[in-house]
Amino acid sequence: MDNLINRLAARAGADPATADWRAFIRRLDLHEPRLRALLQSLYGERADFEDQYERILLTAARAHLERRPDLKALDAERERDPRWFRANTMLGGIAYVDLFAGNLEGIRARIPYFKEIGLTYLHLMPLFKCPEKNSDGGYAVSTYREVNPALGTMDQLRTLADALRAEGISLCVDFIFNHTSDEHAWALQARAGDDAHRDFYLILPRSQADQYDRTLREIFPDQHPGAFTPLSRWPGAVNRSGEDEWVWTTFNSFQWDLNYANPAVFDGMAAEMLFIANAGVDVLRMDAVAFIWKRLGTACENLPEAHTLIQAFNAVARIAAPALVFKSEAIVHPDDVVKYIRPDECQLSYNPLLMALLWNSLATREVRLLQQAVNTRFTIHPDCGWVNYVRCHDDIGWTFSDEDAAGLGINGYDHRRFLNSFYTGRFDGSFALGVPFQENPKTGDCRISGMGASLAGLEQALVQHSPVLLDMAISRILLLHGLILSFGGVPLIYLGDEIGARNDYGYRDDPHKAGDSRWVHRVGMDWEAAARRTAAGSIEARIFGGLKAMIDLRKALPCFSGSGDAQGIETGNEHVLGFTRYHDTGALIVLANFSEQPRTVPAEVLHTQGLTYPTVDLIGGGPVALGADIHLGPYQLLWLRPGV
Repeated sequence: MDNLINRLAARAGADPATADWRAFIRRLDLHEPRLRALLQSLYGERADFEDQYERILLTAARAHLERRPDLKALDAERERDPRWFRANTMLGGIAYVDLFAGNLEGIRARIPYFKEIGLTYLHLMPLFKCPEKNSDGGYAVSTYREVNPALGTMDQLRTLADALRAEGISLCVDFIFNHTSDEHAWALQARAGDDAHRDFYLILPRSQADQYDRTLREIFPDQHPGAFTPLSRWPGAVNRSGEDEWVWTTFNSFQWDLNYANPAVFDGMAAEMLFIANAGVDVLRMDAVAFIWKRLGTACENLPEAHTLIQAFNAVARIAAPALVFKSEAIVHPDDVVKYIRPDECQLSYNPLLMALLWNSLATREVRLLQQAVNTRFTIHPDCGWVNYVRCHDDIGWTFSDEDAAGLGINGYDHRRFLNSFYTGRFDGSFALGVPFQENPKTGDCRISGMGASLAGLEQALVQHSPVLLDMAISRILLLHGLILSFGGVPLIYLGDEIGARNDYGYRDDPHKAGDSRWVHRVGMDWEAAARRTAAGSIEARIFGGLKAMIDLRKALPCFSGSGDAQGIETGNEHVLGFTRYHDTGALIVLANFSEQPRTVPAEVLHTQGLTYPTVDLIGGGPVALGADIHLGPYQLLWLRPGV
């Protein structure tokens, strides 16, 4: 090991006598054995493994040396407090740079707005350079070293990250590491016939592609059948095999899947990851984690090697930039979602099941599936955290387990058809105005697009000019957001939801967006509407004020810290969700009525939770009589806690 360290110092140009290099060696000693074991399990049979491994360590060493002193100070701080993202003060926001503020300078100018909401975490949607037309909303990256020129420059991104951090806001960006754009330099060299870069991707004869396709599912069947695109689609692309060659493109034909069976790909992407970290980014959203490893005869999703790869990236980050945190994006079966959530893999994870079941409970007015999930699905490692959200840039998929549903007497297939019908407004009595995404008319299968307010009935209420429906819609919006604030972890607001932004159907007039209904909820921020958040009685003020009051309560009370620790309560009412969160300062009991009718919870429910007099309704601000039943109004949320 000493010889290896000496070679690394010489090749990286490090001074072995400095405290900075000694700090790197300390982390290397701590994490290198894990990194070696992980990479050896993937690449150990290669004759060049030791050379490849040393290159990866050299990448980490150079990134550490290039890291600024202030970021190294943050590394030390986060090592001392690895659970920083579980604090009750955490609050996230997510937005597209251009749609929210035009460019990175516009985002910086809106920091006072973020502070007003209470954000401590800001996720900016894909912002790296991508093709002008075929970009999948920025998820087809042409280079990770440049910002999309329409949004700004890398220097402006660094300046923004610093400005956010100075205000206590951590920056999150997407790390799209399953694939690159077909215009990435690696893809261009592969198309030109360079053998080394052809091996960065999976370019296969059609006969071999057919073998894989037999067990793969189509992700975007509207875009292209199967998982491959003919290499001949790119004029001038060099065919090396003499057969008809096809490129692996899981999502869109212009997104080329990377070949992680090649350790040079891991090294290349590790370098990009650390470059982004050194720009001041705190959190990486690890895109499409389920798809990153391929093996013939499988679905090529959620394979063990995918976890090994992410853990190896995590180990590299612990060595070179330990302040960096990973957030898993795994919109898969609940059994598979939790497998990505580990301190040595992804410390954070989206909670797609909670999101889907919140909307399910609004549609059905029943909480059985959601209560079951609270009881059985949300417990995670205490050093990790859920990112709980109501809406995001993507569609809603009904990701509950068919087995869980069957245990409650619910047919998963039929129930998804009902939910699709309800949220597209086709179901009689629905309050929702969503748009189907990737709809299959033969099976009725689809996913749902739409802004939260439009799905919760606000758009319909305004169309019908109904004050009653308007009140109901605002109550639904506040209920859902109040619940993501209740669960701990990082509650994430899709910016615009805090003022009740609705669907934008203008995407249908843009030929580059018309085929993707998700643009209906990728709306531009209406700053005139946002200005009405202080106008008493306005829709914006009612939503913003109600949400802000709950945010302020959460930030003031340590009982909201932690994540994945809720314990379900059987409320005796199928319309009312219940759970308890325990803390040194006392229990917090959460009750949520998912019905437009008043509902009652028997008094003995509170007795079993050990509440004593006095008990306070934190949201309402008044005392709760423990000897009587609890009455909840339509869509009411209660936070009950021992008084003082």
